[in-house]
Amino acid sequence: MKITILDDYFDTIRTLDCFSKLDGHEVTIWNDHVQETGALVDRLEKTEILVLIRERTQVRKELLDRLPNLKFISQRSVYPHIDVESCTANGVLLSSDLHMDMPSHSTAELTWGLILCAMRDIPGQMASLRAGNWQKGVGHSLGFKTLGLYGYGRISKAVVEYAKAFRMHILIWARPESRKQANIDGLETAKTKEEFFKRCDVISLHMRLKEATREIVTGKDLALMKPTSLIVNTSRSGLIEDGALVKALKSGRPGMAAVDVYENEPAVSHPLFEMPNVICTPHVGYVTKDEYEIQFTDIFNQIEAFLEGTPINVINPDVLETSA
Repeated sequence: MKITILDDYFDTIRTLDCFSKLDGHEVTIWNDHVQETGALVDRLEKTEILVLIRERTQVRKELLDRLPNLKFISQRSVYPHIDVESCTANGVLLSSDLHMDMPSHSTAELTWGLILCAMRDIPGQMASLRAGNWQKGVGHSLGFKTLGLYGYGRISKAVVEYAKAFRMHILIWARPESRKQANIDGLETAKTKEEFFKRCDVISLHMRLKEATREIVTGKDLALMKPTSLIVNTSRSGLIEDGALVKALKSGRPGMAAVDVYENEPAVSHPLFEMPNVICTPHVGYVTKDEYEIQFTDIFNQIEAFLEGTPINVINPDVLETSA
């Protein structure tokens, strides 16, 4: 089969142990990113199986309609970047393992790394040394401060364990069912959203982006935060009201931010990149070789199952019924 893998920026996938699952197939790997439909059609016109790396490339109707050879898309996690209805209309099967019982430990680890970097201003201290100076200023410890987790799911639960090791108090705000589970797990939940934003020294967002959560954090929410507080976003940019974070940081509440996700990616420029009280990373929460091994084992298992005629993790089963 002709298999194409998009957006493998550092040519990592062919180095994975699980890549051997594709032995015997004609595999093309692209290491740069393009989104323009014509360019993608040129790259994918002979492709029968398409492998996507998370949400890096948008797969919409105008592209799918021009790929008559495409039979199968294999990826992992959520799929807001894929027009599932157009996949079905074009007879393209989509499989995506949602790994409901497995958190992204790499994202949880990055979350904690960003918290430490921001609270101790590690990038600023490094820059001071490189400029020929000594200490830049006084940082903030984490012990006995309040970490607020907005959303209580798989990644939040992993972050909770790190917070406990650092002697932090944990406060949860989430939908009612999740707050109930947090209480069962022995954690404190805020009585109101306003209390949550006022009390926390660090807030980390851990929610999926969907219509119910889009811009769920407003400028008014951010204005309630302490001038010494930090907000961390390793989830999705759209969780925060458009433009609100930059405005809030300029007004001094919160005092700091650490961000791994942006409205348009790859992002080559952004107002947050220029702000001295912000740490920015280029959406690397899931980008570790260990995490890739887990993800692409699942993705390639889906390809094997498809070729054996027993597809798994199917998102649009109507394709199977039509072809039966």
